[in-house]
Amino acid sequence: MNEPSVGVLLLTILAMIVLSAYFSGSETAMMRLNRYRLRHFVKQGHRGARKASRLLQRPDRLIGVILLGNNLVNFIAAGCATVVVGRYLSEQAAAIVAPVLLTLIVLLFAEVTPKTLAERRPELVAFPSSFVLAPLLKACQPLVVMVNAVGNSLANALTRRAKAEPDELSAAELRTVVGEGTALPPERQDMLLRILDLEHATVDDVMVPRSEIVGIDLADNVADIATTIRNAHHTRLPVYREHVNNLEGVLHVRRAPRLLSREDFTKEDVLAEAEDPYFVPEATPLHKQLASFRAEKQRLALVVDEYGDVQGVVTLEDILEEIVGEFTTNVAAGFGDLRLEDDGACILEGRALLRDVNRSLGWSLPIAGPRTLNGLVVEHLEFIPETNICLQVGSYRIETLQIADNMVRSARVREVPEPLERARDTAIA
Repeated sequence: MNEPSVGVLLLTILAMIVLSAYFSGSETAMMRLNRYRLRHFVKQGHRGARKASRLLQRPDRLIGVILLGNNLVNFIAAGCATVVVGRYLSEQAAAIVAPVLLTLIVLLFAEVTPKTLAERRPELVAFPSSFVLAPLLKACQPLVVMVNAVGNSLANALTRRAKAEPDELSAAELRTVVGEGTALPPERQDMLLRILDLEHATVDDVMVPRSEIVGIDLADNVADIATTIRNAHHTRLPVYREHVNNLEGVLHVRRAPRLLSREDFTKEDVLAEAEDPYFVPEATPLHKQLASFRAEKQRLALVVDEYGDVQGVVTLEDILEEIVGEFTTNVAAGFGDLRLEDDGACILEGRALLRDVNRSLGWSLPIAGPRTLNGLVVEHLEFIPETNICLQVGSYRIETLQIADNMVRSARVREVPEPLERARDTAIA
């Protein structure tokens, strides 16, 4: 029987290297496919995507058929290479030289290069490959099933059975995908990230505090009540008697013309037009409150603490602004008067919300505790200052400018570029 010529053996080796490159690239491309982009292509009716999706439903069998083919062609190439080298060298030398040469060739042309290309363009490689892998898997299915069964048995014997992780993204992972793995415009990325942040914020982070609630006090005379209604900048006004904790209803301003059209309207008429108040706990997460507003068909809620005392008012618009940003072009609209100085310092009111300051100025003032600048100063000092002082909070230097009524009315805040030598916060009278 005639032995194959060197030319035939070299062509065989070349063909095996090409097949090895195909199997290596296909493996990387199939495993590198983005499952969510794949589902998108499947919904669009892409044939290659549909086949690839079906193959990935059983990744163990897919890997099995790829490895089966890859190892087969590599061993055939190794055998042919040994025969070719043996024609010119001794058998002992061929057994050493042939594997070394073939390893270098396979590593470069059948492993590194195809896998690198497949990693860069997984869809370009995986979708066409699925038309070859699908019938190949069907033809070799009995052998693949047997190999997988033996392999799984050995793996289970060496390792504990671990519950497979679901093919789902956690909130943190989704945040990373939105922030770094999309080509969306920055405005849309920021909006999506704000939606994900809703579960980390509560209604007391966005509510209008009790001291700033604008409402109708039934203890006032009718003329003052009418003036309050006419000058209202809100669509809904809480109705209370002497104190906001004595809440008796919420008046929608659209019903006000019926009252104001009558010169002799009474306080009882105001109560008759008012709706029942809607209360929510101050620790309610924003995403749950948004769902509650929709379920209850409400747009305004009174925020109460654990003792039932009203702490503020939260509206649907307040939560929507957490997603889309402020509905006004005024940067300081969310936290009172703001004045920027030439050295980068900012003059803020004590009632300024730290979340709004951070978002508008790109700062990172701590928001885990107090909500306002006044609360931040008092918490770090552990007392209410009687005279103006300067203190360091993290990398921010705060100088109080006005103190009145047991609170910081205004302060000058500046970010310090270099950290201070003293690690803890200090206060200088």
